Amino acid sequence: MSQPEQKGTGRDSENQPRDVSVNPRAVCHVCKRLYRDPRILPCLHTFCSDCISQLEPFSLSVRSRRRCPAEEDGGGGEAAGRAGVTVTVLCPDCDSEVDIPPSGPAGLSTDHLALDEVFLETLVTAGPLGCDLCGEGAAERRCEVCCVNLCEFCCQAHRRQRRTATHSVQGLGELKLGGQLCRPVLCSAHPGQELRLFCQSCDLSVCLECAATLHRDHHCCPAHDVIHRHGDRIRELVTVHLRPRLERMEETLKKVDVSQDALQAGVDSAASEVRAFARGYACAVEAHCLSLLRRLEEIRVQRRNHLHLQRAQLQQALLDVQGGVEFAERLLSCGSDAKILSTKGVTLKRLTALVESSYDPRPAAVALEAPGGGTIVSFLPKESAGEVEGYPVFGVINSKTVDVSRCTIKGEGVRRATEGQRGHFTLLCRDSSGEQMARGGEHVLVSIVHKEKKNCMVETTVADNSDGSYGVSYTPEEAGTYSVWVCVKTQHVKGSPFTLTVRKKFRRHGGTFHCCSFCSSGGDKEARCGCPGTMPGGFKGCGHAHKGHPGKPHWSCCGSTVEASECLPHSVLAAVSPHAHLRTVEL
Repeated sequence: MSQPEQKGTGRDSENQPRDVSVNPRAVCHVCKRLYRDPRILPCLHTFCSDCISQLEPFSLSVRSRRRCPAEEDGGGGEAAGRAGVTVTVLCPDCDSEVDIPPSGPAGLSTDHLALDEVFLETLVTAGPLGCDLCGEGAAERRCEVCCVNLCEFCCQAHRRQRRTATHSVQGLGELKLGGQLCRPVLCSAHPGQELRLFCQSCDLSVCLECAATLHRDHHCCPAHDVIHRHGDRIRELVTVHLRPRLERMEETLKKVDVSQDALQAGVDSAASEVRAFARGYACAVEAHCLSLLRRLEEIRVQRRNHLHLQRAQLQQALLDVQGGVEFAERLLSCGSDAKILSTKGVTLKRLTALVESSYDPRPAAVALEAPGGGTIVSFLPKESAGEVEGYPVFGVINSKTVDVSRCTIKGEGVRRATEGQRGHFTLLCRDSSGEQMARGGEHVLVSIVHKEKKNCMVETTVADNSDGSYGVSYTPEEAGTYSVWVCVKTQHVKGSPFTLTVRKKFRRHGGTFHCCSFCSSGGDKEARCGCPGTMPGGFKGCGHAHKGHPGKPHWSCCGSTVEASECLPHSVLAAVSPHAHLRTVEL
């Protein structure tokens, strides 16, 4: 944007009457005036360059600048590779964290659509426009190249100068009657040159002089040859991904509102039933009625806060997607090829981020629907609620909360286990009606302690299955009798503490059940046997009818003659002497 254009828009914004209806697309949301040098933030919201520079920094980070091919060809100097400070600010519209490039707001993309709106607004505003050059006469014409309003005298002088003689000058009256504006996008480095080419090497819109100098070795082509590729990408993101998601978010937001009304209606209906039921009782029943109402209020506040949180998240996500979709659709419908290409980088980046990280409302919509189409809170008048002041009372609030007295244990792992092997059992959390809870999140505590050795504890792992069941696993390292404590919300479940018996681990044989080591090894002299038998001739194992042979089949690992038995421990094997005498040892 050229310097004269900045002056023109600033003067127009200052002269804009406060009581005249102004096009909101031409007004900055921060300064409440017509845009002056409008720049696009990464979140696709537009503000004046000065307003962006005055935003309070959210964070600062030092990042190195990457030199583009144009800077290399044009000799951008050492400043192009220096490290710059990237400032992160909060967008005044959506509170998103956006990064300002090291070069400041000038490094952001210019919103040419906003400039069109500002220029059109200055034309249709009531009252004469002053000349931007002399400041004395009334402006009658406007130079499209210099973007300045000219009186008749300055217009003639503008045409007599060699540098501006070829500029296109139109009458302000014709522009006002037209109602539409299509301004060319001019090159900032070469005033008067329109951005008609696109450098694919630098991914940048350029003019004819830029293509002939700074980008002479790059692949530059007319803008209308590449607009279909970049425009179709933006159109695909909006039409295929973001527009359907926007509709789903709007539907889910409506469901949140309906759920809030249903929640309040269900609470009001249950409260009316509670009051009607409690009128037939005396003081005890009235006290019970008040306790039920307090419980209803607690549930209402808890559920309302949850719905408010979901509503706030949905509204923020909806605003983000709406802003991106509106900007992209307006860019595609109102912008020229050069305008689309000049802003396609920030637009594609924002739309892609919305596609990848937008809030998906489908899981929330499922969670908002009450099971079976019933109310979220209900009153059960025939359910016994115990006694109040000695009087039996009935009526409970059904809000699907866990009832510790109804929780059960499933699995043999809570009663029996084997030393060194993993044990497992399942805790089933149920509500007051005995039905299994459909969600998890309960505070479950399981402790396994040896009954005789109080310092001997078994580490447990509790897995929440998110369906009201909790898997408990453990591995005991020592045999004996243990106490298993299972608590939900710091309260013991029915039957807790349980008695767990851990048996010793069964020792499996590691050898073969053979008649002798000579036969099982094929006559190998080095083959040994767990029995004390030996053979003459240098054999280290046993043989038939030789000294120490048990006279029957036996295990080679421990010498046991019972096939279905446990392997003898090493202490027993060590007690067997080479002379086949068994010493007495403590087993």
